[in-house]
Amino acid sequence: MANGLDIELILKTIPSDAGVYRYYDSNGEILYVGKAKNLKKRVSSYFKGSGHSPKTRVMVSKIASIQYVVVENEAEALLLENNLIKSLHPRYNILLKDDKTYPWICVKNEAFPRIFLTRRKLNDGSTYYGPYPDVGTARMVIDVIKDLFPIRTCKYTLNEKNIEEGRVRPCLEYHIKRCAAPCAMGISQSRYDHNIEMAHQILRGHFSSVLKEMKEDMMLCAEKLDFEQAHLLKEKIDRLSSYQSRFTVAGGKVRDADVFSIVSDSLSGYVNYMRVVQGSIIQSYTMEIKKCMDESDEELLMLAVVELRERFSSTSREVLLSIPLEIELGDGIKITVPQKGERHTLVELSERNARMARLERLNKERITDPEAHSSRLMQTMQEDLHLDRPPRHIECFDNSNIQGTNAVSSCVVFRDGRPSKKDYRHFIVRTVVGANDFATMAEVITRRYSRMINEGESLPDLIIVDGGKGQLSSAYEILCRLGIENKVKIIGIAKRLEELFYPDDPVPLYLDRRSVTLRVIQQLRDEAHRFGITHHRNRRSKAALTSELDDIKGIGEKTRESLLRVFSSVDAIREASREELSAVIGAARADIILNYYKKRTGFI
Repeated sequence: MANGLDIELILKTIPSDAGVYRYYDSNGEILYVGKAKNLKKRVSSYFKGSGHSPKTRVMVSKIASIQYVVVENEAEALLLENNLIKSLHPRYNILLKDDKTYPWICVKNEAFPRIFLTRRKLNDGSTYYGPYPDVGTARMVIDVIKDLFPIRTCKYTLNEKNIEEGRVRPCLEYHIKRCAAPCAMGISQSRYDHNIEMAHQILRGHFSSVLKEMKEDMMLCAEKLDFEQAHLLKEKIDRLSSYQSRFTVAGGKVRDADVFSIVSDSLSGYVNYMRVVQGSIIQSYTMEIKKCMDESDEELLMLAVVELRERFSSTSREVLLSIPLEIELGDGIKITVPQKGERHTLVELSERNARMARLERLNKERITDPEAHSSRLMQTMQEDLHLDRPPRHIECFDNSNIQGTNAVSSCVVFRDGRPSKKDYRHFIVRTVVGANDFATMAEVITRRYSRMINEGESLPDLIIVDGGKGQLSSAYEILCRLGIENKVKIIGIAKRLEELFYPDDPVPLYLDRRSVTLRVIQQLRDEAHRFGITHHRNRRSKAALTSELDDIKGIGEKTRESLLRVFSSVDAIREASREELSAVIGAARADIILNYYKKRTGFI
């Protein structure tokens, strides 16, 4: 690493202009590339203060030399930073590339061009559209184009010599009217090229110009009394209009815009890009960006905006974002974070696509790599709940009683985000009379964790109590009495607004209702409620059965057990005949039971 004098000298001589800086280690290897409005302030910030992440501190410790380039403005700095990252591959920078190979639509650079699907984008002079989010979407676009225009699918070389000498003959596609047979001069080069240009317009999202020309051709055919051709054109117009309507923005106020949004977790960010052309969404693409140095959503989105606009060759003058960014993309480009209206609806749609991409990624990871999924989930929960360690062992408590009777409490246990049913526990409340959730919670917490301490069991990372401040305070007081309040974190979840309460903090925490952390907490709460209610219902049923049979004089405990084992319920016993009862407990006892119920119903 450079010594202190070297760094101090570098920091004093760096200008305060916009530009791009590069960090190198003692071996001359590139460490990091960054951009700044003010190079002096930005670079100096790395060597001042103590609020940096561990990864940043490690990187700074390796810096041996600093290089920089001054540019005119922030927009140029963004572009240069993006290009340098892609060419130099710095160790501590995000690399904006996808592991997945997405499909493209290629319009081949050849005589009588073909239009086909490919996953390889070559530098061969052809025009490529995409990438598309899935093969199905790309094929649907190609099918629409082929329905409208008779474009060839064969791979023959259709040069002038081969066509004149008749080396290629029309195939089945021609006979079913899906190809105009340029191989047999069934269509001129100029007319075929015109069809290809129309296909280009559709692929660019310029539906209106294609529809306008087709309508003009239809009217011309009608004037010439060529009604058959006019009808064919009308069918094509209807088909293209139907296709366009599937992607048209409601209202049509937004004509041309790029829409960006981001959702993230502790390991990755998911940036969705939607391209709106002439009021239609012609592109929706989500990029997963793996975090390198705990980058913020703003940093990830800023890099993605520059990269994706360049990748898709966007010239849109309007950019809609889900979060504010201090970014310049060039003169005349309007950047907004819409709060209402059609533009806000577009941003919400983009966010929905980003969340769906993240959910799909997590679902696949849960199946293919459960350990990685669990690790990601634990890190996300740790950050969302402001914990000092991942909550790999969570216990959740819920109380159940009806008008203070048969009070029970349940404890469910999750390990690595999944239920551990063998560790579930029921508690029959012993010291509390009536409905008192606070006292019940205190009793159960005392019994649970005093026993775990005495038996040397490992304590949970997180305790959740189903309830607000009252239940939380009761539980936390017990943890303090047991001396484990610094070893175990505890929170309460209130049902009304799903707010989370912390001890000694009057302000609740509100998580995004779509967050995976809240979903796990809700699952814990619901599972504790289900487990407790089931136990409470069983106790009530057993108590009801036992109390009614207890009232029958002459029927002892063993007789009651025999009856319940055979008939299962008091209703079945009440409705049984003398012969059925006698077969189980004998005639004398059967008569006692029959007489008891006759007296209750007033027959005697």
